[in-house]
Amino acid sequence: MTGTSAVLVRLKLSLLRNGLRQSAGRRAAFAASAVVALLLALLQLLGLLALRGHAHAEAVAVPGTAVLALGWAVMPLFFPGGDETLDPTRLVMLPLRPGPLVRALLAASLVGIGPLFTLLLLTGCALSVAHGTAGYVTAVLAVVLALLVCVALARAVAAANVRLLTSRKGRDLAVLSGLVIAVGAQLVNFGAQRLGSAGLGPLRPVADVLSWVPPASAVGAVQAASEGSYGGAGGRLLLSLAALALLLAVWARSLNRLMTAPDGSTLQAPDAGTGDRAGSGRLGRLLPGGRTGTVMERALRYVWRDPKTKSAWVTSLAIGLIVPVFNAVQGTGSIYFACFAAGMLGIQMYNQFGQDTSAFWMVAMTISSPRDAYAELRGRALALLVITLPYAALVTVLTTALLGAWDRLPEVLGLSLALLGAMLATGAWTSAGFPYSIPQEGHKNVAPGQAGLAWISVFGGMVASALLCSPVIAATIWLNVSAGGDAWTWVLLPLGAAYGAGIALGGLRLAAPRTAARLPEILTAVSKG
Repeated sequence: MTGTSAVLVRLKLSLLRNGLRQSAGRRAAFAASAVVALLLALLQLLGLLALRGHAHAEAVAVPGTAVLALGWAVMPLFFPGGDETLDPTRLVMLPLRPGPLVRALLAASLVGIGPLFTLLLLTGCALSVAHGTAGYVTAVLAVVLALLVCVALARAVAAANVRLLTSRKGRDLAVLSGLVIAVGAQLVNFGAQRLGSAGLGPLRPVADVLSWVPPASAVGAVQAASEGSYGGAGGRLLLSLAALALLLAVWARSLNRLMTAPDGSTLQAPDAGTGDRAGSGRLGRLLPGGRTGTVMERALRYVWRDPKTKSAWVTSLAIGLIVPVFNAVQGTGSIYFACFAAGMLGIQMYNQFGQDTSAFWMVAMTISSPRDAYAELRGRALALLVITLPYAALVTVLTTALLGAWDRLPEVLGLSLALLGAMLATGAWTSAGFPYSIPQEGHKNVAPGQAGLAWISVFGGMVASALLCSPVIAATIWLNVSAGGDAWTWVLLPLGAAYGAGIALGGLRLAAPRTAARLPEILTAVSKG
């Protein structure tokens, strides 16, 4: 190991050691996470070794290596704060050239729980398909090569996106990481269910393709060498070696650019007369005039710019689509699951003022009467409907198409609209009656001491919404069970739309006086975070 590499490896160990010295809680968390990760890796290793001799061992080992590489590629984007050495700009003042720095950082990157976890899994993948002397020798080369490709891939991605990771958009990605994991878990669950019924056979074509894609090609080389195809094994190893060389070159180029090119802090700001102002004008021309349009524009910009608001919206959009569609694809869903989309987005009406946090005082200064409060609530509700109405209709049509139940489309869409109107009404009421603060830092969505308010606001409002929808639900049941009622289920679409609009307007008007009267209490509650 060269002098630079040894120094950076010691630096990485010092960072880990000094971080653990900060508190006993941090040491306990690190120890617990290390034990859990290593136990999981050992169990995976044993499971992979148990596949030795199985006809479909390659169908697990090769795609498994590809998934590991994908994880290394995306983790720096979603967890940029997980490793301080991911930010190479900390080294810009050191008299180092990109080439030696890349080699030193690569060596330092091999220190940690993540590389050890990956090493164990790669070892299991390689040994599960290795047979004979040639197979085992190739397995040693394949594991080392695949590990280096994974680490270099992570560092190249991090270096290429370091400006993003240290910006507001990078923090947005970190906030949305939970959503990616949740959606990924649903996809994995769906795939596991399909494999559970069909076996590992469907993965063979995927494994055949991935065996030529680095770094999975390294494990494919082990399989080829075990079968006596030495030319195929050598070609696959060369592919992984070429990928490693390419990643190191991209990484070095990114480091060179980061250490020599100016960042945003040294560049002249754009003309204030162009840019956002033009964008604001285009959005404003699409919205109504007066206070309603102003409130709608503010709410929509919160959805796009505020990390917490964006996270809540994207999570609701994803889950509102995943639940009905995945159940429909699996053949276990009901057409009424389509109402889940309207319900998930209707939750965004709850705690409207808490989303503003301490900035709500500027809004409160513009509310001096129930009429002002009504205009404020109406603008927020209309902004929500701009997204929710087309989305709920789209999910309903998609679910109906997957289940082939086109005759039920009017009644389900009518139920969705009625539910949405009820949630707008109860959301406006609970926003005034049970406001709570949303911390801007971290992943918590409720300030300490206000969890009870959040539970009452959201779950109490959902129960109230279900009760408010009971007339439309009763009409739906009656038409479906009565003789000849199927011919009249189309009436539920205009009925649900009219009922939802009426109940939403009524709820906003009832909530307006309460909002105007409780402005001091609301401002105090939402400013605690």
